[in-house]
Amino acid sequence: MQAAKANEDAAANEVGRIQGLIASLTQNVADTKAAAEAAGNEYFAAQQALDAQARRLADLQGQADTQKKVADDTASKAGQIAAQLSRNGGDTTALQLFFSKSTANTDELLQRLGQMDRVLSGTQAIYDKALEAKNTAQSLTDQATAAKAERDRLAKIAEDKMQKAQAAAQAAAAALADQQTHLGQLQAQLAALQDTTAKTVAQYQAGEAARAAAEAARQAQLAAERQAAEEAARQNGGGGGGGGGGGDSGGGSVGSGGWVRPFGGYQSSGYGYRVPDCDYWGCSSSFHAGVDLADGSCGSPIFAAHSGTVVYAGWNGGYGNYIKIDNGDGTGLATGYGHILNGGYNVSGGDWVSAGQVIAYAGNTGGSFGCHLHFEVYQWGSTINPITFMQNQGVYM
Repeated sequence: MQAAKANEDAAANEVGRIQGLIASLTQNVADTKAAAEAAGNEYFAAQQALDAQARRLADLQGQADTQKKVADDTASKAGQIAAQLSRNGGDTTALQLFFSKSTANTDELLQRLGQMDRVLSGTQAIYDKALEAKNTAQSLTDQATAAKAERDRLAKIAEDKMQKAQAAAQAAAAALADQQTHLGQLQAQLAALQDTTAKTVAQYQAGEAARAAAEAARQAQLAAERQAAEEAARQNGGGGGGGGGGGDSGGGSVGSGGWVRPFGGYQSSGYGYRVPDCDYWGCSSSFHAGVDLADGSCGSPIFAAHSGTVVYAGWNGGYGNYIKIDNGDGTGLATGYGHILNGGYNVSGGDWVSAGQVIAYAGNTGGSFGCHLHFEVYQWGSTINPITFMQNQGVYM
C-alpha cells in the first residue's frame, strides 16, 4: 500500500482496478438476483399450470366414475327385468300370465295389455339410459386419459423449471456472499488509496481489523439468536394436537407419526377456491393451493413439517421466498413453505432437515398481504389439501 501511494501512476491504476472490482461485484449481484427472480417466476407459473391441470384431471375422472356407476346401475336394472321375463318364458308366457284366469272382460284385457306395453317400454328406456351413460363415461374417460398425459407433461416442465430456478438462486446467493466478503475490504482499500496521508493507511489497517471482528461478532450473535429461537419454539410449541379450524396452536413438536405443525398461530386461509384478495399491485389466486398460518408478527420460526431433503430454496413468484422439501421415501410427498422473510432462510438446497427443525422465518414476500406462512403438501408433484392430510397424520392446522 505504501509503495502504491509513493507512485501516483501506480496508485491511480490501483484505484481504477478496485473501482472496477466494486462495480463488477455490484453488477454481478444485480444480474444474478434478476436471473433468479425470473427463473423463480417461471417455476411458479409452471407449478400453477400443473396444479390447474391436476384439478381438471380429477374433475374429469370424477365425472367419468359417476357416469360409469349410472351405466352399471341402469344396466343392472334392465338386466333384472330381462331375466324376469326370461324366467317367465319370454313375451308369450308373460302375456299368458297377464291374460290368464281373471281376464273377465274386454276392458280388463285392454288394461293388462296397456300394463304390458308400459313394462316393455320402460325396459327399453332403462336400456337407452344405460347406453347413454356408458357412452358418456367412455368419452369422459378418454378426456381424462388425455388430461393425465398433459398433466405428466406439465409435471416434467415444472420439475425442470424448479431445478433451473434452484441453480439460479444458488448463483445469486454465491454472488451476494462474494460481495459481502469483499466489498467492505475493497471500499476501505479505495478510501486509503484516494487519501494522500500515511495516517489513512494506518486507519485502513485498523479498520480492517475492526471490520473482521465486527463481522465475527455479528455471525456469533445471529447463531445465538437462532439457537435461542429454536429452543424457545421447542419448549413452547405443541405440534401434535389442538388448534382445529381457525384455532390458535403452536408448532415444532414432533408427533408420533413424525409430522409437525409447521408454524404457530391460527389458520387465516384454507385450501381451495376463495374470493381473491386484491390491492394496488394485483390480486391473489382464486384457488388457494395451501393453508395460511399467521401469528400476527414477522420473523416467527417456520418448522420442517417432516424430515427430508431441501430440493428448493429461492424465489418462487407469488410465493416470494420459498422452500420445498422432499419428504417422500418413495411416497411422492413434498412440503412447501412460502412468503419467507428476506434473509430468513435457515437452510439451503441439498440440506437434509429433521422434523421440527427451524428452516426459515415468516415474512411478507411475494403476493402476500401480511406476514404469515403459506404451507403446501404435494403428492406426486401436485398440491393436495394440507389440512386434511395433516389431520390424517394427527396434526391439526
